[in-house]
Amino acid sequence: MQPYFKVPSKQYSNVILRVFPGHFVTPNSHINEYMDITPMKCRLGEAQSVAKALSEIHYFSTPVDTIVCMDGMEMVGGFFAQELTRAGVISMNMHKTIYVLTPEYSQSGQMIFRSSIQKWIRGKNVLLLLATATTGKTVAQALETLKYYGATISGISAIFSVATKIAGLPVYSLFSKSDLPEYKTFSPEECPFCRAGEKVDAICNGYGFTPLS
Repeated sequence: MQPYFKVPSKQYSNVILRVFPGHFVTPNSHINEYMDITPMKCRLGEAQSVAKALSEIHYFSTPVDTIVCMDGMEMVGGFFAQELTRAGVISMNMHKTIYVLTPEYSQSGQMIFRSSIQKWIRGKNVLLLLATATTGKTVAQALETLKYYGATISGISAIFSVATKIAGLPVYSLFSKSDLPEYKTFSPEECPFCRAGEKVDAICNGYGFTPLS
């Protein structure tokens, strides 16, 4: 893999994205730049900075009872809940607090919630928090599942997102396509790297990447 380069947030100089150029395969597409979100999710200080920044760019016109964290965003989700509480975002549940949950996945890849935590989804105002959104397919599926469990969607927040809107809902992200003008995503059938016979550098998803060479 090629060395990464750093992209600081235009609004928050202490939030910095690491980007690896190359040929990468995600669950839904092929991409030419991989965003390494791992330090933002796993380092205490960076997770706090990301959560604070997200709380400032996401305007909440609806209450938030529950944050559902995807892509290993639990630490950011906890700080995010703290920042929203400080900002006075309303929670409509009886305990007047924000729950932070992580979905489970079936063997077929379907997102599920066990009976013991469905009470924090059904009839609640749920915010979906994720690391990245490229094609939007995974987010759309997650929203559909949350609605199946009876959630009202309060919003979508991400560190990086190509899409500005998914399923009719705005996506609030710290980094967008304008921050990475060279970023491109392709379907496997239309990937120019594959057509040129170029090797795949790594398999990646929201949790990280695995180099193939």
